[in-house]
Amino acid sequence: MKLAVLISGSGSNLQAFIDACEAGTLPADIAVVLSNKSEAGGLARAEAADIPTLVIDHREFESREAFDAAMVAALAPFAPDLVILAGFMRILTPAFIAAFRGRLLNIHPSLLPKYPGLHTHQRALDAGDTEAGATVHFVTEELDGGPPILFAQVAIVEGDNAALLADRVQLREHQLYPQAARWFVEGRLALQGDRALLDGEPLPPSGVDLDKVQD
Repeated sequence: MKLAVLISGSGSNLQAFIDACEAGTLPADIAVVLSNKSEAGGLARAEAADIPTLVIDHREFESREAFDAAMVAALAPFAPDLVILAGFMRILTPAFIAAFRGRLLNIHPSLLPKYPGLHTHQRALDAGDTEAGATVHFVTEELDGGPPILFAQVAIVEGDNAALLADRVQLREHQLYPQAARWFVEGRLALQGDRALLDGEPLPPSGVDLDKVQD
């Protein structure tokens, strides 16, 4: 299968996908990396791996809808089977989501449905939570509200701050995200209505715990 990866920043999750594809643990090829920022560090990671890159600056468009239409058109020649949002810091419009519905994944740095949106680690700390984490989910029209697929937990320890917690969660993201994509590539994962299915069976509302995955 061919993947398209959308980024806005350093591309650490993109690197996890590059490594997994090169190692053969994710049987797919990254066809293109698209960024809305020309200075995104992840573009250099893609170029180092000989992956085509595209830059479409959202500031050059009058509306989100026009920007998203341009992205859909730019991705079309690459015919991606799966679109991966890897630190892509733009809220997508229904038109983009419809174009790739059921083939669009995101990773969010919280244990969904807790803390959609921004500042997730600080919000977990402020709430006195004992654990944080990350969740891979299908993308739907609801912000960070698509059905969860897979999550990983990270303990919150004494002395934690948002930056320390974010670093530990990010390490788990790099394990989590390629695993979820692997299920899709292998034909095991699907979106049916508003439910995520694995091997034809509905997943739990919070997804599957990575630490309990057997393969």
